[in-house]
Amino acid sequence: MNSSKTVFELLILSFQHHVKEKLKLVQDFLHVDAQDQLTSLEEKMKSSEISMEVYISKVKALLGKELPLENGVEQNGRANGFSNGSHDDETMGVQEEEEAVKSPTAAKGKGGRRSKSNSDTKKSPASSRVTRNSGKQPTIMSMFSRVCDELNPSALSDASVFSTSVTFLFCFSFQTPPPKCPDCRQYLDDSDLKFFQGDPDNAPEMLTDERLSLFDSNEDGFESYEELPQHKITNFSVYDKRGHLCPFDAGLIEKNVELYFSCVVKPIYDDNPCLDGGVPAKKLGPINAWWITGFDGGEKALIGFTTAFADYILMHPSEEYAPIFALMQEKIYMSKIVVEFLQKNPDATYEDLLNKIETTVPPAGLNFNCFTEDTLLRHAQFVVEQVESYDEAGDSDEQPIIVTPCMRDLIKLAGVTLGKRRAARRQAIRHPTKIEKDSKGPTKATTTTLVYQIFDTFFSDQIEQNDKDGGAKRQRCGVCEVCQSPDCGKCVACKDMIKFGGSGKSKQACKQRRCPNLAVKEAEDDETIEEEDVPVEKSKKVSHAKRKKQTQCKLSWIGEPIQTEGKKQYYKKVSVNDEVLEVGDCVSVSSEDPSIPLYLARIASLWEDNNGKMFHAHWFLRGIHTVLGESSDPLELVIVDECEDMLLNYVQGKVDVMYKAPSNNWFMEGGMDVEIKVIEDDGKSFFYQFWYDTEFARFETPPKTSPTDENMFKFCGSCVRTKEREEQEVPRVSEPLDQKDEDNKALYASAFFKGKQFKVGDGVYLPPEAFNFGVKPASPQKRSHRKEDVDEDLYPEYYRKSSDYIKGSNLDAPEPFRVARIKEIFCHRRSNNKPDNSEVKLRLYKFYRPENTHKGVKASYHTDINQLYWSDEEVTVSMTEVLGRCQVEYAEDLNESIQEYSSGGPDRFYFLEAYNAKSKSFEDPPNHARSAVHKGKGKGKGKGKVAAQETQDSNVDQQAPKVAKYRTLDVFSGCGGLSEGFHQAGISETLWAIEMWEPAAQAFRLNNPGTTVFTEDCNVLLKLVMSGEKTNSLGQKLPQKGDVEMLCGGPPCQGFSGMNRFNSRTYSKFKNSLVVSYLSYCDYYRPKFFLLENVRNFVSFKKSMVLKLTLRCLVRMGYQCTFGVLQAGQYGVAQTRRRAIILAAAPGEKLPHYPEPLHVFAPRACSLSVVVDERKYVSNVTRGNGGIYRTITVRDTMSDLPEIRNGAAALEISYNGEPQSWFQRQIRGTQYQPILKDHICKDMSALVEGRMRHIPLAPGSDWRDLPNLEVRLKDGTMTKKLRYTHSDKKNGRSSTGSLRGVCTCAEGKPCDPADRQFNTLIPWCLPHTGNRHNHWAGLYGRLEWDGFFSTTVTNPEPMGKQGRVLHPEQHRVVSVRECARSQGFPDTYRLFGNILDKHRQVGNAVPPPLSRAIGLEIKQCVLEQSAAHLDIWK
Repeated sequence: MNSSKTVFELLILSFQHHVKEKLKLVQDFLHVDAQDQLTSLEEKMKSSEISMEVYISKVKALLGKELPLENGVEQNGRANGFSNGSHDDETMGVQEEEEAVKSPTAAKGKGGRRSKSNSDTKKSPASSRVTRNSGKQPTIMSMFSRVCDELNPSALSDASVFSTSVTFLFCFSFQTPPPKCPDCRQYLDDSDLKFFQGDPDNAPEMLTDERLSLFDSNEDGFESYEELPQHKITNFSVYDKRGHLCPFDAGLIEKNVELYFSCVVKPIYDDNPCLDGGVPAKKLGPINAWWITGFDGGEKALIGFTTAFADYILMHPSEEYAPIFALMQEKIYMSKIVVEFLQKNPDATYEDLLNKIETTVPPAGLNFNCFTEDTLLRHAQFVVEQVESYDEAGDSDEQPIIVTPCMRDLIKLAGVTLGKRRAARRQAIRHPTKIEKDSKGPTKATTTTLVYQIFDTFFSDQIEQNDKDGGAKRQRCGVCEVCQSPDCGKCVACKDMIKFGGSGKSKQACKQRRCPNLAVKEAEDDETIEEEDVPVEKSKKVSHAKRKKQTQCKLSWIGEPIQTEGKKQYYKKVSVNDEVLEVGDCVSVSSEDPSIPLYLARIASLWEDNNGKMFHAHWFLRGIHTVLGESSDPLELVIVDECEDMLLNYVQGKVDVMYKAPSNNWFMEGGMDVEIKVIEDDGKSFFYQFWYDTEFARFETPPKTSPTDENMFKFCGSCVRTKEREEQEVPRVSEPLDQKDEDNKALYASAFFKGKQFKVGDGVYLPPEAFNFGVKPASPQKRSHRKEDVDEDLYPEYYRKSSDYIKGSNLDAPEPFRVARIKEIFCHRRSNNKPDNSEVKLRLYKFYRPENTHKGVKASYHTDINQLYWSDEEVTVSMTEVLGRCQVEYAEDLNESIQEYSSGGPDRFYFLEAYNAKSKSFEDPPNHARSAVHKGKGKGKGKGKVAAQETQDSNVDQQAPKVAKYRTLDVFSGCGGLSEGFHQAGISETLWAIEMWEPAAQAFRLNNPGTTVFTEDCNVLLKLVMSGEKTNSLGQKLPQKGDVEMLCGGPPCQGFSGMNRFNSRTYSKFKNSLVVSYLSYCDYYRPKFFLLENVRNFVSFKKSMVLKLTLRCLVRMGYQCTFGVLQAGQYGVAQTRRRAIILAAAPGEKLPHYPEPLHVFAPRACSLSVVVDERKYVSNVTRGNGGIYRTITVRDTMSDLPEIRNGAAALEISYNGEPQSWFQRQIRGTQYQPILKDHICKDMSALVEGRMRHIPLAPGSDWRDLPNLEVRLKDGTMTKKLRYTHSDKKNGRSSTGSLRGVCTCAEGKPCDPADRQFNTLIPWCLPHTGNRHNHWAGLYGRLEWDGFFSTTVTNPEPMGKQGRVLHPEQHRVVSVRECARSQGFPDTYRLFGNILDKHRQVGNAVPPPLSRAIGLEIKQCVLEQSAAHLDIWK
């Protein structure tokens, strides 16, 4: 017994403080007989009559009866738990009516008394009121029979201390939910639970003091005054019948929980919150309703109670109640900020809202001094309900703000229940002075006639079609309370319904029943991109053959055959049904399916052979079958490289197809009033402007392939081009070499493949699997990052990390291409000694990359990305494996510095040493490794630049031809990422930029001092230019027609999100979008090149309608154009960022291709195909996800930056070290810069900083690795442990038997507001909604040194859309400079404004390396075009 006693004593000691706190709360709730039973049980256990297990089970059962746990036990005939949505609107209405009938005073309570002396306190008719769901009022005295009078308040004995401690130990060991108060539902062991301290002795229970009356007793009208009296109260406290101070806005009143209040009551006209002149009152209530009546003077809400006897407007709370009331004020004011902000910024993101909230200073007099993300998530349900109420008041054609990107993210993150708008929950705040509908809206788009007509024609047809179809049917989710409520019969929409006596024309749903769930779902669907593989359609040739229809017709040749080849006799003309057709005419061919329009073709040749009278059809494609779809001109065709031989009896008749060539004055015709119709529709007339690539969706000027005299009447451009392409795919040798020894193979000096010539000594790219190396370096092991032995009680969310996949990891990134040098080009000889030219072989020298040597991946970190090592290892490959050509030089032989040589283009590599795999050593390269062309020319390694310059001067002809820089206008320029890349490519000179946001405009000016930057609405500027103005209001010179040679920009288009059907509102939004304005700039200025950059979803918005109409406008203007999606990570940044790029080139220019990827990148982030109308399009890249360089990592990007702390604000600091990697050397620039700018990071709140401090440093760490602890924060406050109070249907229990649910919804029931927890290290909202959001993987995530950034956002937030924003090793979010580097901005690039301004500038920018790659492609087109012109001239 002694030993066990010692154990128990230790147990008691160890839990002493813990238990004493709990006993203070529990002792009042145990009856005397319960105390006796506990003592008896303890004695029995001590005397070994019962075992410890039996003792524990009996104690648990006893306390379960005495202290009802959260398991639905009924108390006093009322369910302890409650569920949302248990009563619908109608039930509530009936019960309120019953209440009104039963009590005349209760009826008064609904309206509230109108004060005659103070109009500010009147409630508007729509002011909201939350009422008790009860029809019966208890008597005043019965409310105050305190339960504690019946309980034994005597102190517990030592034995009961022991027994209770064991019980609590039991509760925590076996995860029984901790006890809650059955009334206020607060945890009894919560340190924040406070008791009402009691009333002054002289406080009355009924209010009869004449100081509170507005009338004298003898004044007329007092007896006839029917409405409830109104008072103000100050120094108030609200509590339940057990004396627990509790909030009155947490749903308790609606659930019939009786809440009382004590206060000092003051007359309605007294605005002074001090106690003077007031009447102390106690135990007033119970509260039947609470309400908000708007904002007093615009800043503070007026909040009030209603009891059966009076209305009370709240002034100042008591000192003890102040913290609870502050939360109430906080959420009301918070909802005001949110609604106002979103009403003015409908395209704001969740991070933008956080920025707004965190930078808003609360009004004076409220009991809080700042807002945080925790505040927003705490009050999310209330805030969203206010937004719903605000939307309810709006016009049915207005886009609800509930579907904005920001609100959708908040709803998901906080697990908000939509549609909870019963009468009892409607707390619509009216803000007559503060929130007004923004009637201004966006400025009307300035459009050219052409752009306007295209949009107008298309949408008129769509809206007309919609009307014919009876309008879009209003969908409903059918689940939320809004859907299940009846039509109100009062709103404008209902009054128009036939059942309410209206005409039924509007077909609008009842305003009260606009389903928020479906609106949010539609907006989500609109932004969700399906990445499924859609099989690429087969060539139309096959389908034509199947579906064409023969006709009965008279056929006869006209004239004699003009040529005979074998059995074929070629003719020039034929008569089909008495209609004369000749070679070059166009004809229609009908389909077997009458719903398919006629096929159209040009007759390339006519002949007769054994099959009959034939013709060769070169097909046209109708616009509707291109990417333009239904937006195309019905009479416009395109040429495609598809053709076939057909019998002439398939021909239906002759049609007229005209080539619409651009006019000679095309560049100056922009913005003129043009007729949208190109030709009249007579049923037989069509026109074409372009050749169309069906695989890449490229509209190009028709190629000039002309027939020779010999094949004049049997020439087909499609056949010629198809044959050329096929020939290019087959390697072809040339220049045979004399040879003596090599009998079994024929050697050649060069070969042609894919349109390029390859010579002996050239460098080539091969796929990684083409050959292996002599050394097998230790490749990074794909080891699991999951730990097996995790303490699940300490890390309760770790179980969610079931997948080994880590966001931002490069483990799956492929290897870059192999590089080799051609030693021999040969073909094997056949038995007859003639070479077999069908298979061309290459004998190659292998080059090692640094990571291919025994030093492994670490070696590549410090070396240049284009540095190789020579090796004498050889390999033989088929030439068909070759992916491209490159230049590899011995650095000592260069006649320029390595830096200058490398900057000459991407395909340039160098080596300084040879690598010997056998000895694992680095050596001087052998003599044969040196290029024959450059041998002995240079000074190498950048030494002797003067001599190098002289050599260059003597070889001017070898220099790459110069390209004149195009005069560029950058619209929506931001801080200038797009222009910066073009400048680096040497293709443009940005003379003008338009950016409305002042900080970004200032940043652009800082980096481009020669640019005229307009900080005006682009619509205003275009209107000025179109009306003939030469300058704007500030005297800045406006670019005129003919001035702009290149136009680039990224028009914001988030406003399309959530537009789920075409009606007059969406039409208006489309018409006034900045995309339309930007296209009008293009039409007016007619630049030589045009680029539109946007988010990946641009190509998918509204079933790709935004994309189609954009391309349709460009095609109608006469531009060659195409679209594609590029991944910025493939062009040299450590970031995944997919962007849609539309390219256009004027007539006479060459349409650029998209740049081939330079760097390998994570395959998951490289899904770049686009599905339009069930057809899959890809950009023109031929190398797929391959790349010539390794991937750029976070380590490459920022390992050289000095350590800083959370909130670091020094704008300039020292680098404290040299650059470590190739990327860092590039980004710092060639000129020595000792000062590092903008290495500053956001100062996160104490709670967020505490969470960041507890995120481990291992790869893939995020919020799921947080421990469940109480920790002291930097502001001195303590966090709480997260309580797991419910079983989780999906995830079960932990290995230790612990619960995993934090809300009733984990059990499949509706959410319970009382379950919300705050100020915990593990954010309550994440386990709350994690099951339906992929466990919120990545939130509070650390970057991985060897991985990459998520898409750089405008405001790094650990719980934002891209939550992986923590530094790999430091306890902070990424700095502005780190973000700028992740975008590829040079360190010398200047940003402007405060820290959030700078983050926004960086996050909105186009990564300069991406725009540089595009710029180099444009430059290549200009060079090729000028070379072609030169050849013609020669």
